[in-house]
This record gives sequence, C-alpha cells and structure tokens, in this order.
Amino acid sequence: MKILITGALGHIGSRLTRELPSLSSDLEIIMMDNFATQRYCSLFNLPSSGHYRFIEGDILTYDLDSLLEGVNIVVHLAAVTDATASFEIKDKVEMVNFNATERVAEACAAHGSALIFLSTTSVYGTQENVVDENCSVEELKPQSPYAEAKLKSEQLLHNIGISKGLRFITLRFGTIFGVSPGMRFHTAVNKFVWQACVGKPITVWRTAYDQKRPYLDLTDAIRSLNFIIENNNFDNQIYNVLTANAAVRDIVGIIQSHIKDLQIEYVDTRIMNQLSYNVLNNKFRSLGFEFTGSLEAGIKQSIELLRNIRKDLN
Repeated sequence: MKILITGALGHIGSRLTRELPSLSSDLEIIMMDNFATQRYCSLFNLPSSGHYRFIEGDILTYDLDSLLEGVNIVVHLAAVTDATASFEIKDKVEMVNFNATERVAEACAAHGSALIFLSTTSVYGTQENVVDENCSVEELKPQSPYAEAKLKSEQLLHNIGISKGLRFITLRFGTIFGVSPGMRFHTAVNKFVWQACVGKPITVWRTAYDQKRPYLDLTDAIRSLNFIIENNNFDNQIYNVLTANAAVRDIVGIIQSHIKDLQIEYVDTRIMNQLSYNVLNNKFRSLGFEFTGSLEAGIKQSIELLRNIRKDLN
C-alpha cells in the first residue's frame, strides 16, 4: 500500500509518519511539505522500519497527477490552522485551505485514491448547547475564515463524491493537544502550557473562561487515522473526532496542579460571539473506535517536556 501525507511535517503529520509503519511492513509513505513552517526536525530519526520518501513541494503548484500515481490513500493535512490569525490572511486561507483541497480531491478522484480530509469542529458556530454531524448547513455558523474554508471544502468533497466517484471521509477534529516532533503552540491547550512553563500569564479570551469547546488528544487523533486506514472506512461521511469537551477553566485547573503560580490575563478576540456547546462524537464511536486520551495526561506530558525551563518545576 502507498500512502501520501500532505503537510507531513506538521503537528499531526510528524506523529502520523512515525506510527504508520506499525500498520504494515509493506507500507510506502510519501511525505510532502513545503517547509512553510521550517520544521526540519520532523524528519529527524524516522523509524528504520518505515519506507519513506520525502518531497518538498507545494500542493497549490505541484504536479499532482505524477504524485498520485499508484497512491492508494491521501491523508490531506496541509492547511493554515491558526483560526485567530486567519482574519488577517483571508486570501491565503482560501488558497491553501480550499483551492488546494479542491486540487487534491480532483486528483484523487482521477486516480482512484481514497481521501482522508481533516476538517474542524470550528465549523460549529451555532448557538445550540449540543451539536453533532446532523446540523444543517444553515445551522452551522463558522466564526473565522479558517472555519469557513473548511466547511466550504466539506461541501466540495460531497459534490465531487457524487459527480466523480471520489471515495473520502471527512473528520472534524477538535482542537489538538499533545506532543509530537512538529509540535505547535498556537492553539489553546498547548499555548497555555507554553505560556505557563516560560512564566508568562495564560492569555484567555475574555468571554471563553467557562465556555465548553471540543479538544482532541493527539494520540487519539493518530489512532483515528490509523483506524480508518486499517478498516478502509471511506464512506463519504462526516465524523466528529474529539476526546473531550472542556472549558478553559478545566484546562487551567489541570495546568495549575503542576504550576502553582499560574496567572491569567484576559484578552479580546474576533472569535467571541459563540455560547458554550458540547460536540458529540457518538457517530465515530459507533464505527468501533474508542477514545482513550485525556487532557490530564496530555497536559502533564507537555509540561514534562518543558520542565527544565523553570527550576521551580523540578
């Protein structure tokens, strides 16, 4: 089997590339990344059991017909992922998160490659307390250009599936937390851990302290991708994939159990008109998948990596 991973050096991809060889000794893994975030370290010490090929390239311009020759599955991770910053770079977000996805999807349909598309639970801007995949397009109110482009891509894949026979699965991932070689610190849990470990106040959106949002342990994220590949689960459906719904208050409490002098600074954001909501993951669990991660374990592991930054954590 041959698998292509776009955005392979990122937070998720750098873990996935290391764990995929456990699925099969015959698996060929093609990693593609444009080095936009300069994460060369994601290529260090890849498992000797893996059969890897790395391609430096941009999916907006690369010859996808040659790239997808003989590829069975594409895991499409390449994206601009900072929702808050996306307001200032709307055109870039549209190009990378929608136009590039369209190129990948069209190429997959043409070559018979199945597609795993990572969307986001940020598409839920609805004011409902509990939400699932049955929310209509009219009910969804994405709150950022990032989320808008992801929702637009979901609809695009649905149409290509009908018109050109594309086999795909769409996963609405919760906010990722946890450790990887290409780990980033721009999203809630990881950002809070970084700020706390370097002695800075945690910057919390002013209205968000008690609002619940969905979070996904990176270990669960990788296991979910492996689960789909192992079971060939390309049913053209959308699934919520998240470990837990939690409020910032819960996350702060866990960090504070490790870092006693934690301080909080409240800030304004352009994404602040949502109420608290819980995202359900029952549909994905019904496939036979079990979520085993936890905020407590993920936060502890991240703090352990940064422990030596501050002597008082030892």
